[in-house]
Amino acid sequence: MGRILLIIAAVIAALFLLGPLLGFVFSLLKWILIIGAIFGVAVLGVTFLSTRAKRT
Repeated sequence: MGRILLIIAAVIAALFLLGPLLGFVFSLLKWILIIGAIFGVAVLGVTFLSTRAKRT
């Protein structure tokens, strides 16, 4: 009985420690995707404008 409670306590402690770490990783991934989308739109805009400028 004591060993089972110890394992359960260890699993709960591991989840408490992994929670903030996973939150940080997903937050970092979210900001990387946002910045990548902004740069992607900027590159598409510059490409579009440069092709328009070459035509005129």
